[in-house]
Amino acid sequence: MFPKNYHYFIIIATLTFTSCSNLQQINALKPEADDASPIVYETSPSFLNLPVTIQMQDIENKTNALLNELIYDDATIEDDDIEMKIWKLAPIKVRNENNKIITVLPLKTFIKYRIGTKKMGIEMYDVREFHLNGILTLSSNFSLSNWKFKTKTEIKSLDWNESPTMLIMGRNLPITYVINPAIKLFKSKIETKIDEAIEKSTDFKPNVLTALEKISQPFQINEAYESWLRINPVELYASDLKLKKESVQIDMGLKCLMETHIGTRPESIFDSHKIVLKPVTKIPNQITTNIIAVSSYHSASKIITKNFQGQEFGSGSKKIKVQNVTLWHKNNKMVIALDTQGAVNGTIYLTGFPKYDEQKKEIYFDDLNYVLDTKSRLMRTANWLAQGLILKRIQENCRYSIKPNLDEGKKTILNYLTNYSPIPGVFVNGKIGTMSFEKIQLTNNAILANLKINGTVEVTINGLK
Repeated sequence: MFPKNYHYFIIIATLTFTSCSNLQQINALKPEADDASPIVYETSPSFLNLPVTIQMQDIENKTNALLNELIYDDATIEDDDIEMKIWKLAPIKVRNENNKIITVLPLKTFIKYRIGTKKMGIEMYDVREFHLNGILTLSSNFSLSNWKFKTKTEIKSLDWNESPTMLIMGRNLPITYVINPAIKLFKSKIETKIDEAIEKSTDFKPNVLTALEKISQPFQINEAYESWLRINPVELYASDLKLKKESVQIDMGLKCLMETHIGTRPESIFDSHKIVLKPVTKIPNQITTNIIAVSSYHSASKIITKNFQGQEFGSGSKKIKVQNVTLWHKNNKMVIALDTQGAVNGTIYLTGFPKYDEQKKEIYFDDLNYVLDTKSRLMRTANWLAQGLILKRIQENCRYSIKPNLDEGKKTILNYLTNYSPIPGVFVNGKIGTMSFEKIQLTNNAILANLKINGTVEVTINGLK
């Protein structure tokens, strides 16, 4: 005879059995993450256009600093009967005229000239002194050699403010015949002094190397994911000099490698002693560089989790909902962990290769499939969930856009291409052109989408300090 509460036990047992038959618990083995070292990669050579602009005013200022006060001194009268000193009377002016550098030098002179002879050991001289002032105009052709201007200067004219005369036998007579020989004597020396002064005043090597050193310092692209951009100069080119209005322009180009590092800040490997200036006829100004769209596994997991909100997979009583998604890497693949509730409770693991959809600017996962242990357990407990149709629907939700990352990266780079000045007188400007996808890489905590960028960069050196 059955007890009074027998039917009660039967009902409970039936409900329990029914519940257990409809709800499955899966306890698949979790694939452990690999240790992916930070990635360093090298791009193909890039070219940066470096137009150097040197203002005539800068040349003028430095020439005045180099040629100051007494600029010529011939204190010996015995060799040629002339003793001469020349001072700069007023600031030197430098200008462009018919593609030549014109130097205007106001000067004053002290000339001691002796007339006479020496006969039979008796000296018979008449020594006269003159104080004159005038304007000396010089014309210089120019070229570029070893980082400096090379000029060939010639005296163009000498205009006296008052006509040189000398009192001879009670009369003031013109003494041009005296002054002209004196000019011939100091002509080559004063031309050489002007050449030396212009060469020293236009030495732009320190400015260029200092600018390159600053530009070569790695700068941070993304602080959160420790991404750095480093520029490694390889070769420097220069075309012929050009005079444009009141400036001298040199078209220069830098061949360099642009590297992006993920992790700690890389060291600068710039070596100024290895930079050689090479003459060329034309400078390319197109750059090719790489930008990284950094997407942390944490942020990617949050985005994909939102994709699954409000969705069910399966039919009838065999349905699941994905409550949470977690990503990590293993063996160059992505592991996607889906925490599910419904007909199957627990975590199911999938793996796939991250790919990039150029048109949609999205990262998705190709060849997505269940991890082997997960699949074998599903075959025993919930074979319907292992079927391809449900897996395909899950795969459609395992993707996310990196367009915000791209926009952030471009914005960061544009900060360094909009009148960026690493040192006084040096300005970096440029434009970003086309962008094309290169490859996907995985690190310890992020997916990296590497994209190639074409554009132009100009580093203008304006002014000599």
